[in-house]
Amino acid sequence: MIKKNDIITTEIEEITGQGSGIAKIDGMAVFVPQTAVGDKINAHILKVKKNYAFAKVESIITPSENRIQPDCECYSKCGGCVFRHIAYEEELKIKQRRVFDALTRIGGLHDFDMGEIIGCKSPNSYRNKAQMPVGRDNDGSVITGFFAPHSHRIVKTDSCALQLDEFNAIIRVVKNWITENNISVYDETTHKGLVRHIYLRRSAEGAQIMVCLIINGKNLPNTDTLTEKLILANKNITSIILNINTNNTNVILGNKCITIYGSDTISDTLCGLKFNISPLSFYQVNRDQTERLYALAAEYAELTGSELLIDLYCGAGTIGLSMADKVKSLIGVEIVPEAIQNAKENAKTNGIHNAEFICADAEAAAKLLAKRRTRPDVVIIDPPRKGCAPSVIDSICEMSPSRVVYVSCDPETLARDLKLFDEKGYKTEKVTPVDMFPRTGHVETVVLMSRVEGK
Repeated sequence: MIKKNDIITTEIEEITGQGSGIAKIDGMAVFVPQTAVGDKINAHILKVKKNYAFAKVESIITPSENRIQPDCECYSKCGGCVFRHIAYEEELKIKQRRVFDALTRIGGLHDFDMGEIIGCKSPNSYRNKAQMPVGRDNDGSVITGFFAPHSHRIVKTDSCALQLDEFNAIIRVVKNWITENNISVYDETTHKGLVRHIYLRRSAEGAQIMVCLIINGKNLPNTDTLTEKLILANKNITSIILNINTNNTNVILGNKCITIYGSDTISDTLCGLKFNISPLSFYQVNRDQTERLYALAAEYAELTGSELLIDLYCGAGTIGLSMADKVKSLIGVEIVPEAIQNAKENAKTNGIHNAEFICADAEAAAKLLAKRRTRPDVVIIDPPRKGCAPSVIDSICEMSPSRVVYVSCDPETLARDLKLFDEKGYKTEKVTPVDMFPRTGHVETVVLMSRVEGK
């Protein structure tokens, strides 16, 4: 029987969707992060439960053919890129298998068309947004990086392979300015200090960059010199903003923004539409892959121009507005008031006049629309990770759309929800995973469900 601190030679036989290898030792599943199927390793047992255990790699005896050399200094510490040690082609297979396994095992679904996962053209430098906490190391020097998993300890780095290279120089400018001007930085233990996070956004063509500092106060000294240094460092910076967050919270952004240079927003194009993005706006971090996902969702929706389309969990309206020219009318629903305001502004900016947006919880809105006897032809749902409440599914089915397109960010809750839809007469027809966030454990999935007549 294995016990804590044992060093055991074993081979990795499987890998989870979150990137942990699985070895079988004495009939027990042992989870070992940062491994690949086929790795022969010496595993250091860290914790033993009744039916499973956790271990770390003590040494690699024979590497898997799918193992590659990680190209990031903090990969093993920050917890973001769970697949950075595995070839990208193998990562895509793991994500494809995760979706299929969830739908068949959890959802009990079998008779559906499974499309091949849509991979990203490049697994690096795809994020158009960066959010880095600011702190000090043991020597008192200003550092940026990422919080280690399940902690507020900053893993020190000035860069991230997933982020745009252009961000790295900007982060260094801000760090140097903080040091030169003796600006205090936020301490997660005492909740004192001024600068909490550096937050950057860039439009697709790189023509506009937003620099936002999240501060634990009402103002920031010496912003004139900061502005000068930033503009000198990058001519594409068109917006410099302070975001006020004085709350003792894990939430990065506060509700108030103060523009100290340039515009309140930057603009980007997505699916041929223009979107104005503020620090508080939700906007997809991987624009190119988002366009592929939306195109797939539109293909599954089979729109002809005569439909009423309902977009539940619509956020700032991007997915519904991208299809507005293909439908007779669009109704978007979102619980966040600021997102609904963004959606209305985005419709106006793009001259879209056939869209209505309702600020309400998806459950309440679905019930309201069903009570109105609204009969949509197609419903698109893009819920949070927890999926849909059963009452939302009930209300969607009560409206009796011909098709439901489900955009999911969690295969397991997706499978649970598809099972409920199936029981109510909506058959899962097509499923295609989309890798929106390469190197991480996340995978998106687009699903087409069709109403079965007579049920």
